Amino acid sequence: MTDWSRLHHAYGTADDVPGLLDSVSPDAQDPGWDKLWSRLCHQGTVYSASYAALPALTEMARQWSPADREMPLCLAGSIVAGTDRPYGDEDPQVTYASQISDLAQLTEESLQDPGLAGNPTDYVHLLATLLSFQGVEIWGEQLDGLNDEEYEVPCPVCGSENFIAFGKYGFFSTTDGMYMKPTAARKVPLRPQAPAALDGLAQRLHSRALADGHPEIAHKLTYVFGDAQCADCDAVFSVEEAMIARWG
Repeated sequence: MTDWSRLHHAYGTADDVPGLLDSVSPDAQDPGWDKLWSRLCHQGTVYSASYAALPALTEMARQWSPADREMPLCLAGSIVAGTDRPYGDEDPQVTYASQISDLAQLTEESLQDPGLAGNPTDYVHLLATLLSFQGVEIWGEQLDGLNDEEYEVPCPVCGSENFIAFGKYGFFSTTDGMYMKPTAARKVPLRPQAPAALDGLAQRLHSRALADGHPEIAHKLTYVFGDAQCADCDAVFSVEEAMIARWG
């Protein structure tokens, strides 16, 4: 039995976690999820209680249908991906290997749910979650930027912050955070990678997005794994390498 009184979350001892886990529903709008998320994965920070909650989240996901289990899967994925660990250096991939293996399989089932065909946002959430369970560094936490259609990275030459936009406002780099306005500063077109030239993780994600019926996500990935030109100094750099430099 887990002695939750000896564990901690963002706000202190974790006595309240079992009750919250028992009371939440599959509804993403259930306020219990906000309470759990803020306690167990507060702004990406994880705690002793966070890992202790993984078995319960696994069982919850197992009991719910593939269409209903997104919340426990995504919370568990964020916990596993978390690298800010003020209560020690426990590696969940080792301590909770069995649960993580089960969670990965449950996520795979959810990714095959026909209802995701018209819901690219949830698809990206689940794909990022799967990467977390697979131990893929950086992208398990950062893939959700596909939904925001933006990454902010420093130029590796001059250090200027560049917004890498790839969506409804266009496909460009700029140093203007208000780039969505017509009066925005200089915008430099991005240089996408040709799909045939993608390799490694980029190729795997691109091929999967196409196979799963999400060509728009596959298209965005060619920009995320392509090159950008700094809107300040004109240096050309890899978006992926700039992200690794920032979050690696």
